[in-house]
Amino acid sequence: MTDKRNFAFDRTNFILLAAGMAVVVLGMLLMAGSGSDVEHFNPEIFSARRIKVAPLVSLVGYVFMVYAILRKPRGHKENADSQKTEA
Repeated sequence: MTDKRNFAFDRTNFILLAAGMAVVVLGMLLMAGSGSDVEHFNPEIFSARRIKVAPLVSLVGYVFMVYAILRKPRGHKENADSQKTEA
């Protein structure tokens, strides 16, 4: 039987990771769209949404995911200390 105290992440970490991933996917969807081809130039490829907003949204999502990975679960240090004293 696995002990819950042995996991590096808690439920909040996973929720934050999922939220960060959703923000990254939203940024990628904002970048998506039709492009230009040889016969027709599409000026929409240079819109502010595609070259400014979407990459910024994706960057925020990645930063949020890094925070979720580096965040220590509450009580993690206390559990480690209590395990040392019990052993």
